[in-house]
Amino acid sequence: MQENFVDYVKIHCKSGKGGAGSAHLHRNRMTSKGGPDGGDGGEGGSVILRGNEQMWTLLHLKYRKHIKAGAGENGGQNQRSGAKGQDEILDVPLGTVAKDAETGEILFEITESGEERVLKQGGRGGLGNVHFKSATFQTPRFAQPGEPGQEGWCILELKVLADVGLVGFPNAGKSTLLSVLSAAKPEIADYPFTTLTPKLGIVNYRDYRSFVMADIPGIIEGASEGKGLGHRFLKHIERNAMLLFLVPADADDLVDQYNILLQELERFNPELLDKDRLLAISKADMLDEELMAEMSKDLEVRLPEGLEFLFFSSVSGYKVQDLKDQLWMKMNADA
Repeated sequence: MQENFVDYVKIHCKSGKGGAGSAHLHRNRMTSKGGPDGGDGGEGGSVILRGNEQMWTLLHLKYRKHIKAGAGENGGQNQRSGAKGQDEILDVPLGTVAKDAETGEILFEITESGEERVLKQGGRGGLGNVHFKSATFQTPRFAQPGEPGQEGWCILELKVLADVGLVGFPNAGKSTLLSVLSAAKPEIADYPFTTLTPKLGIVNYRDYRSFVMADIPGIIEGASEGKGLGHRFLKHIERNAMLLFLVPADADDLVDQYNILLQELERFNPELLDKDRLLAISKADMLDEELMAEMSKDLEVRLPEGLEFLFFSSVSGYKVQDLKDQLWMKMNADA
């Protein structure tokens, strides 16, 4: 399933101005000098983001640079309030982060389907003159104007939501693993992402259960400093529940490669190190049992205590089910 994957848009948002309150004085055939009966102005419409679990991209907003909500109507006579301005509701994928474009401040994040958050609040409607009547001031001839709406540039960024994030250098075998675990190829969605391609796969597990795995484009040394795609893909890893580090068996030094991957994540966001992680050595079909045993001893000595690892092969299927079992147990350890 090919589609333009857009994970960043900058949009100008303007909420609606509040309607003015009415300064009307009651008049009819029987009354020439009645008291105040001006109604309140309506509230201006707001610009609102709404989570939509059916969406995967911000493509629909890429060419909508200006978003404008409706203005509130003015109040009328006989204490009639003006109608509220129409809200502008933008559906966005789960994992969308809203930021102030000028300050870079994170405003909020949409994580649940149907969740609605106000990006720009509509202006309040002005009070009609009926609110200013008192025992000593019987006929106020003024009312409040409506408040102006809010206006400014906002940035929307999408972070891919998945249970397991695949972390590894290019050609570590991540795409191959995902295609094997996902079994049915239609369950893998390819999204053009500049020159690299993140993939989401639904991994079928025992008893008709499943979990979502994201293949993040390969890390290169210096990604945290913006080399390669830098922050453009590292940010996607933030949304994964746990991380699966993939290092190929033919790497010069398995532990060194793991440490480089870890350092890149730490430089980008130290909180990523709080996630559960598992180290998987791919391409194990290249090893015999004796060599695998030697490499395991080296890993046990040099890896941090408590970090689990296993060897597997996507090509031969060696230990693939064990890998799925370990991932499932880690994801559901606190359930």
